[in-house]
Amino acid sequence: MSTTVRYAFRRSLPVMAGYLVLGMGFGMLLEANGYGIGWALFMSLLIYAGSMQYVAIDLLAGGASLLSAALMTVMVNIRHLFYGISMLERYRDTKPYKPYLIFSLTDETYSLVCSGQVPEGVNQKQYYFFVSFFNQIYWAVGSAAGSVIGSVAGIDTTGIDFSMTALFLVVFLEQWRGTKDHTSALIGVGASLICLLLFGPDGFIIPAMISITVVLLLMRRQRGHEQKSGEAAENSENSRKHQKLQKGGAE
Repeated sequence: MSTTVRYAFRRSLPVMAGYLVLGMGFGMLLEANGYGIGWALFMSLLIYAGSMQYVAIDLLAGGASLLSAALMTVMVNIRHLFYGISMLERYRDTKPYKPYLIFSLTDETYSLVCSGQVPEGVNQKQYYFFVSFFNQIYWAVGSAAGSVIGSVAGIDTTGIDFSMTALFLVVFLEQWRGTKDHTSALIGVGASLICLLLFGPDGFIIPAMISITVVLLLMRRQRGHEQKSGEAAENSENSRKHQKLQKGGAE
C-alpha cells in the first residue's frame, strides 16, 4: 500500500466512524419505509448526498413530484455550489480524477481536503481521490448494513434523522479547533442566525448561503488588495535600498 493511500486512509478514519453510523441510520429509515438494500446501495453509490438522501426518504414515501424533488434537492445541497467555487484552484489539473472528485465532494470530504497541506512523499492529487473514495465506501457500507439490520431487527427509527445535524456540528467544531482565524465561521453563524430570524426555518438556507458567500468574497477581495499594497510597498522599499547601494558603490 502506497504512502498516499495509507495517509488518505488514516485521515479518513474519523469520517469512517461517522459515516458508518449515519449510513446505518439512513439504511434503517429507508428499510422502515419499504425500500430495501438495493435502494440503499443505489442511492449511496449514484446519489451520495447524505442529508439529501435522508430527505429523499420522505420524498419517496410521500410520492413527491419531480419538480418538488428537484427544488428540494437544490435547497438542501445549495451549499455545494459554494464548496465547488472554493475548490477551483485545488482541483485544477487533477485529471483523470476530477469528474469523480466533483461528484464525491461532501461536507466531510471538503473538510479533509481543505485542512492543510499534505506531507512530503504524499501525492496530493491521489490523496484527494482516495479520501473521496474511502468516504463514499464508508457511507455505502453503512447504508447497506443499516438496511439489513432494519430488515431483521425492527428497530424504532424515531430521532435517527437528527444524526446528520449532529455530524455537521462535529465538522464545524473540528474546523474551529483546527484554525486560529475564526472569522469565516463567525460570519457563517451570524448570517445564518440573522436569516433564520428574517425568513424563518423553512426559507433561511438559500439567503444565508448567498449572504455568507457575498461577505466572504468581499473579504477575499479586500485581503487581496491589502496583500498587493503590501507587496508594492515592499518592492518600493527594496528598490530604494538597491538604488542607495548602487549610489554608494558608484561613489
